[in-house]
Amino acid sequence: MSEKILVPVLGESITEATVAKWLKNAGDAVEADEPIVELETDKVNLEVPSPVKGVLTEIHSKDGSVVEVGALLGLVSESGSAGLVKKEEPIQKDDNVIKLDPSKKEPKIFEEKTEKNNQNEPLVLTDEIKEEEAPKAKIDKSESKTNTENQTLSPAVRKIVVENKIDINSVQGSGKDGRVLKGDLISLMGANPQPSERKVKYGQEERIKMTRLRQTIAKRLKQAQENAALLTTFNEVDMTNIMEMRKENQQDFQSRYGIKLGFMSFFVKACVVALKNFPAVNAEIDGDEIIYKNYYNLSFAVGTEKGLVVPVLRDADELSFAEIEKNIKEISEKARDGKLTIEDLQGGTFTISNGGVYGSMLSTPILNLPQSGVLGMHNIVERPVVVDGEIKIRPIMYLALSYDHRIIDGKESVSFLKMVKENLEDPRRLFLDI
Repeated sequence: MSEKILVPVLGESITEATVAKWLKNAGDAVEADEPIVELETDKVNLEVPSPVKGVLTEIHSKDGSVVEVGALLGLVSESGSAGLVKKEEPIQKDDNVIKLDPSKKEPKIFEEKTEKNNQNEPLVLTDEIKEEEAPKAKIDKSESKTNTENQTLSPAVRKIVVENKIDINSVQGSGKDGRVLKGDLISLMGANPQPSERKVKYGQEERIKMTRLRQTIAKRLKQAQENAALLTTFNEVDMTNIMEMRKENQQDFQSRYGIKLGFMSFFVKACVVALKNFPAVNAEIDGDEIIYKNYYNLSFAVGTEKGLVVPVLRDADELSFAEIEKNIKEISEKARDGKLTIEDLQGGTFTISNGGVYGSMLSTPILNLPQSGVLGMHNIVERPVVVDGEIKIRPIMYLALSYDHRIIDGKESVSFLKMVKENLEDPRRLFLDI
């Protein structure tokens, strides 16, 4: 008896997916609920498990195929037995189906294995790529010994070597007994640079098909630019008090709640306070109507190897500092491990994007439609500021609020960001809810 492997319900508004890769080959034994094929949707990747214990007997959709919800992916036979592919067996070809001969105890795959079938998966530029090491110049052992053991570097040469991390063994010295002189190091600046490792490995250009996730990101960002009246307002926040509060209470907080007190919980709390006071920033447009959301689901932009995803922290207004930190850590780890579900990505009302973790000084974030506001955080840099008539060095972060000017006026946006700033600069207000 064979059980069907079907494309499951993928989530709200998602009707199709791409077969990313089969985790099992035809003829392989599988356990019940063992992941058997990976599907890629517009939002997340998900694994489809085997419905029963048995043998994968048929594959109906090859890697790269586009399939709809409910479509047949393959069949698993409960009575089958696993076997190896026998090349000497007669081969019957079908462009779409890989079948096993049920009359044989050891099943054979009726599809020729071609060179293309055996190639590795296409290179995805958003994935981490392990480059081959570029060939290094061969160094004569006697020269190496002379450079490292017999010569004494002058202070000027030693300084250049240390500061620029130069491999002294690779430099041919022109001084007495092959000693490396300052001029030898300076002459390296006139040497023609070698081609990049990527160019050597992959050629002048690479053409890679965009993943469904990357295509969706591109489409949605372009829609935001075309359909919303985008505008960005800026402010800066002095992070001194937050940093001091974290330093003073970090040990007690961590011992009590089992997690570090980060910056994000302060920003979540500050944004919730401001959203309650300026409900248009938490609203969205639906046709000729404005929908005001009286709940606060904050989305977080998380960069992963496959692209940007925006999981949601639900009911943020009802969470404590510790609960916010725990939830953010959990959803961030799920995002980076590729374990987010469709539910994790739906229902957000306002977005926070932290480009500061990558070193961004200032940016203008794009809306996450259908939301009407997104807050951009940036890196913290010590800057001179005037405090009570005196110039002092303070840790400053630039903030950017991008918003839909169709429903949010300039006064509301500026006042919203100012309230966020005030609550961050005096974090005691967040505990007093004022």
